[in-house]
Amino acid sequence: MNKQKVKQNQKIRRKGRVRSKINGIKECPRLSVFKSNKGMFLQLINDTNGNTLASVSGKDIKDIKKQGKKTAVSLELGKLIAKKALDKKIDQVVFDRGGYKYHGRVKAVADGAREGGLKF
Repeated sequence: MNKQKVKQNQKIRRKGRVRSKINGIKECPRLSVFKSNKGMFLQLINDTNGNTLASVSGKDIKDIKKQGKKTAVSLELGKLIAKKALDKKIDQVVFDRGGYKYHGRVKAVADGAREGGLKF
């Protein structure tokens, strides 16, 4: 196996370990994080029905994206998803870091969501 396949398999295993311990319901949905090199995508997911209750991505905040700092964009995305959740009367979530380390952009999302009023 080449190095890239090994890294992909390790990430899938980490994601599976994280997901086996958490589950989102309507009152306390799962805040799922996906990051790529170009942006971040956040979703509030009800796992019992398999519904996405709210979602945001880097495309939703173009004015902050011009600054160039990915962590600043992530912080604002966390605040935006918190605002959308509070509009739907959701104040508590389960954080799903998706196999990524709780560090950098993922941590910035969590901090932004907490600043926005969500409880983990």
